[in-house]
Amino acid sequence: MSSSRPAERRGWHRLFDFSTADWSLRRKLVVQVAALLALVLLLVGVVTEVALGGFLMNQLDRQLAADAQRPPLRPPRPSRDGPTMVMHFLPGNPVGTIYAEIVNDRFIRAKQLGVHESQAAERDVPPEALAPLTGLRVDGRQHTVNLGDLGRFRAQASEGAFGTRVTAIPLSQVDQTLLRLALIIGGVAVAGLLIASLVGAWVIRRTLRPLDRVATTARRVAELPLNRGEVALSVRVPDRDTNPNTEVGQVGAALNHMLSHVADALAARQASESRVRQFVADASHELRTPLASIRGYSELTRRGTDEVPPDVAYAMGRIESESTRMTALVEELLLLARLDSDRPAVHGPVDLTRLVADAVADAQVAGQEHRWVLELPPEEITVVTGDAAQLHQVVTNLLTNARTHTSPGTVVTTSLRTSAGHAVLSVHDNGPGIPAELQPEVFERFARGDTSRSRAAGSTGLGLAIVSAVVTAHHGRVELSSQPGDTTLTVHLPLHE
Repeated sequence: MSSSRPAERRGWHRLFDFSTADWSLRRKLVVQVAALLALVLLLVGVVTEVALGGFLMNQLDRQLAADAQRPPLRPPRPSRDGPTMVMHFLPGNPVGTIYAEIVNDRFIRAKQLGVHESQAAERDVPPEALAPLTGLRVDGRQHTVNLGDLGRFRAQASEGAFGTRVTAIPLSQVDQTLLRLALIIGGVAVAGLLIASLVGAWVIRRTLRPLDRVATTARRVAELPLNRGEVALSVRVPDRDTNPNTEVGQVGAALNHMLSHVADALAARQASESRVRQFVADASHELRTPLASIRGYSELTRRGTDEVPPDVAYAMGRIESESTRMTALVEELLLLARLDSDRPAVHGPVDLTRLVADAVADAQVAGQEHRWVLELPPEEITVVTGDAAQLHQVVTNLLTNARTHTSPGTVVTTSLRTSAGHAVLSVHDNGPGIPAELQPEVFERFARGDTSRSRAAGSTGLGLAIVSAVVTAHHGRVELSSQPGDTTLTVHLPLHE
């Protein structure tokens, strides 16, 4: 029993706890106001019913007290069956009033007023129907008695000529009056509650309009691309909704203050990123000339007619190899810097079918230990809008990624098709796959795995980052799906109109 009561209390608490319901603030306010109004109306109705019932009962009790104090109006007349009472009804007694004389717990005679042809008519009441009245005592108090089919009565016993005289006034009129009043109060309460709910909903909706405008401002800020590029955060809550004297105005002013801080932070971030991009671009550009010189001198030494010691030849070969790799890294950094600067590129129609075929042919020459499969749409030329050199680098990086991070004998399948106004380029391999923990950041710059993306494998960690940046600049998207034995990189590019 003790364990069920707390659960029951929690159930009732949840039933009336509107604060945890998955409702809007407007609905919560309307429901709470309606519930409070219903509680007040219920309290008013109960108090009115109790007060009116007490008032009507007091009236009946005064009538009974006045009837108990009146003297007998006529002496009894003897008869063969015993003394006979001549009963007189007081003027103003309600219809259905019962007068009875009780001698030694036995009714001598009982009459009821106005139950037949007219209100002046009387009738005899069977004594057995009045059995509950025999228990009344002459104590000057009024009692409520239920006489079965005759109904409920308010009765009082007093001293009579031969024994106890009982006067009982029916409560039917009191009950009907209270029932009618309850129906009237209930109807008025329901109508008033409905009208108050509708008017309250309108008033609350009108009152909460400033909060809606604040929410609209917050949604507009949430839709801005704050994670990239230069952002002009000029959205603010209107001045009329920033009044510090109101709760909604305080929220609006706080939101504007927060947006100002966010705008300052974004401006500082953008300035820092611009400086970093400019530094990378300048450094990469400045590195191109010395790297070209290093490559030239190392190649000149390697091709010279004079013989050099084997260790010197090996060192010069390594210098040439590393300078070549560093040149590729510099070129990739320059490309990323240009893409980050959001400078408008000159785009034109590009035959993606020819571009993919050429890239696969180059990959087959560079990686003869792999199996290369090309799947192109038959007799169809896929044309997209973009920069041919950048798109060629996208396909090259995808194929290089598949060749570099898979073992010899891996089958690399390149397919091209069209779907829903886009060209869909897929590069699939049956290699070991990309580790699950690396997949979320595989398109980040300098992302490397523990083994496959090592410097020994010749990876710079920028290949897929360049793919993502170029595809995004061409209003497309790139997707990755990888598991052991099944890795697919898919590029979606809008077709040329």
